[in-house]
Amino acid sequence: METWWFLILEAVLGLALVLMSRNQPFPGPSRRYGYVLLTFAFLFAIGETSPRETTVEVHLYFLLVFGSLGLIRGVHNMLVTRDEVIVAPFAGIMFCVAATALISEQWGDLTKFEEYAGFATIVALGGGQTWLVFRGLLIGRLPLAWSKAGLVALERGQIAGPHGAISCFEKSWDLEEEHLNPMAWVALEKIHRFLENEEESSHWSKRLAESGGQEAVADEWVGAIDAALSRLDFQPNQE
Repeated sequence: METWWFLILEAVLGLALVLMSRNQPFPGPSRRYGYVLLTFAFLFAIGETSPRETTVEVHLYFLLVFGSLGLIRGVHNMLVTRDEVIVAPFAGIMFCVAATALISEQWGDLTKFEEYAGFATIVALGGGQTWLVFRGLLIGRLPLAWSKAGLVALERGQIAGPHGAISCFEKSWDLEEEHLNPMAWVALEKIHRFLENEEESSHWSKRLAESGGQEAVADEWVGAIDAALSRLDFQPNQE
């Protein structure tokens, strides 16, 4: 019966990862991680119907290994590439649950020194997990990643929609990284001008002027936006 609690945990975390990935600029990493977790949860559920049931230790070691792999990749995504922020906190939950459970299972056989070391490890894990949740889920804004996602969407011809270029660029501003804001404003101004939305184009042109104008944006970025829009303009003429 105890294994069902771990099955529920794995299923809930996997489902949360898949659903929350929609709100990330690059949903691929968290969505794949969630689907893999759901697949293993399904396989473990099938294993519960076999004559030889899956033991709790199997779940714990799976969560420990899978969580540690997710932590390595998730922290890299959150702090280095800054593409998404939800894999690390959820992987940390799995790792902390597994590590704490494995330590507690051996608690009766530990020496006094090992008990202190185990307690310190649990406290450190709790502190690290709190930081991951705070850094990832609570303040995990990704202005640069949204700008990159907007450019990718624009190059694919996806202008509207939840992950379209307009939506991505509208999410790519940040009060703490104001130097990134003109990148979004110039992209939105050019996109709306391309779509002949004069009112919106004028609005974003004013925002751009308040942030230093087009001179505050790297020429390479402006060139990439213009090139993507020119390809969109070229394609209809070819049909």
